[in-house]
Amino acid sequence: MSTKNITTVLFLLAASLFQQDTAHAAAAVVTDTGTTAWMLTSTALVLLMVPGLAMFYGGLVRTKNVIGTMMHSFSSMVIIGVLWPLVGYALSFGHGILGGFIGWDSRYFMLQGIDDAIMPTHIPEYVFAMFQGKFAIITPALIAGAFAERVNFKGYSVFIALWSIFVYTPICHWVWASDGFLFNLGAAGAIDFAGGTVVHISSGVTALVAALYLGKRRAYPNNVMHPNNLVMTLTGAGLLWVGWFGFNAGSAIASDLATARALTVTQVAAAAGAFTWMIIEIFQHGKATSLGVASGILAGLVAITPAAGVVQPSGAFALGALAAMFCYTAILIKNKLGYDDSLDAFGVHGVGGIVGALALVFFIRPAWMADAAAKVGGSWTVWQQLGVQATAVGVTIVYAGLISFILLFLVEKTIGLRISENDEMSGLDHSMHGEHGYGLINLN
Repeated sequence: MSTKNITTVLFLLAASLFQQDTAHAAAAVVTDTGTTAWMLTSTALVLLMVPGLAMFYGGLVRTKNVIGTMMHSFSSMVIIGVLWPLVGYALSFGHGILGGFIGWDSRYFMLQGIDDAIMPTHIPEYVFAMFQGKFAIITPALIAGAFAERVNFKGYSVFIALWSIFVYTPICHWVWASDGFLFNLGAAGAIDFAGGTVVHISSGVTALVAALYLGKRRAYPNNVMHPNNLVMTLTGAGLLWVGWFGFNAGSAIASDLATARALTVTQVAAAAGAFTWMIIEIFQHGKATSLGVASGILAGLVAITPAAGVVQPSGAFALGALAAMFCYTAILIKNKLGYDDSLDAFGVHGVGGIVGALALVFFIRPAWMADAAAKVGGSWTVWQQLGVQATAVGVTIVYAGLISFILLFLVEKTIGLRISENDEMSGLDHSMHGEHGYGLINLN
């Protein structure tokens, strides 16, 4: 073969390799428009849950506190909405630092390094970052239900900002980041598909600590404190149910069979929770209440959140029913003990999250267990996975409880968190915002 022919062959071979490399590179960054469209929808659905929560909580307080209570949810959208792109995403999903305690990646600061990034799931990283940001927004908003009607707005705003950085982001990193220690615990890590541990246990435990630290509302429990608008509460519960499809099914980060499974079990668990709560009330009091239905819906939704990726509809029904029974019992115990978790943030979110995170092991798909066993090259039992789940739950309870207490103490002693008796008597709407939700005031 002549030198010219050899040169031509080598040139064509190099060109072919270059084209293959370019094709592989292009394939690695191709956006799946179907998955991206679903994730954009899921992101919007999760954000819808925040005004839904505002309505749910706002309807349960007295007339003079409705705006102040709803502002707790909306201010979380604002404050965490600023913190998340600034540092929250980097602290949650960056590479582990400080021995894996927290994450950090300078590319994620103000999201400046992901402008062209496409994830292995074939969605723009912007979409994933915004989806996760909605979880970070709703989590501290859940806490506000524990100390409704008696907290200073400025103090609350500072508290949720600090809580988001020092409590939420470390737990998020441990459970969901690929190098998080709970993510890698055991054969397949702690199961928390959509936030039973990261969202509900962390916020629920914090809610309990806050309720105990700040003390009871004036005249509680001697004065009956009726909800001002149960129609609003039911509407809020409905919005939460709808938004939860994005919360759970969106956490598959796909648009496939796993997404369909997560959506289905979310529906089943919510209905089972509400149905069980209705039956309990009928047997206990002879009638079902709208507040009971709303509470049962939430209990079922909370319990299925960690399990949505690993259980079948029968397991979802069981988890929804169990959560309703345990949450109902937790509220009865609260009433007997006399502490003032105003809107049962711990009783529903904390207890429901714990039930879901632990009980899911008894309903896991056999195929999931087989995959877990294959990863460790041997057997993996339900009891071993229960140990992993219990570790994740225990770590979250201890860490969230301890750090939350420290933050509550610091904010109370500097800015102030518990409002004065006069301000509490006037109501949050007037004393904190100079407004009235319905153009009138009730001093009960």
